[in-house]
Amino acid sequence: MADLEQRPLAACDLEHLSKENRRLLDQFAYRYTRLQDDMGARLMPAILRALGEEVAAMPALDRLNRLEQLGWLPSAEEWVELRRIRNEFAHDYPATAQERLERLQLAFSSARRLLEILAILDGKIQQRFPKMGQSSQGDGRGVN
Repeated sequence: MADLEQRPLAACDLEHLSKENRRLLDQFAYRYTRLQDDMGARLMPAILRALGEEVAAMPALDRLNRLEQLGWLPSAEEWVELRRIRNEFAHDYPATAQERLERLQLAFSSARRLLEILAILDGKIQQRFPKMGQSSQGDGRGVN
């Protein structure tokens, strides 16, 4: 994302991408979709299991709602919307360059929000399940 931010793209740039810009966009698309897939399919169920929830038969929407109820996910509805944006970005190919640019910009802001949610989850994980050998204050000193 940092590399893409350094190369602002206009709609006309999407008509004739350089090899470098195509590589950056391909990497962004792969990592963006993979991030959301892994968070939804692996991280969130693992959090629920660690909290003692039975997730095997729980549909994905129920998992999201439960994480929201437990205060781990800011909004299940927002996650569903982020997923919709991801699916459109990954599977639809708009006809015009301007539409492609708008889709890219939406995916980019969605990716930023996913990273914010990941940071929230990471903070809660660190707080709820402190690593062995570290003090609860997080000062880095080992516990003897």
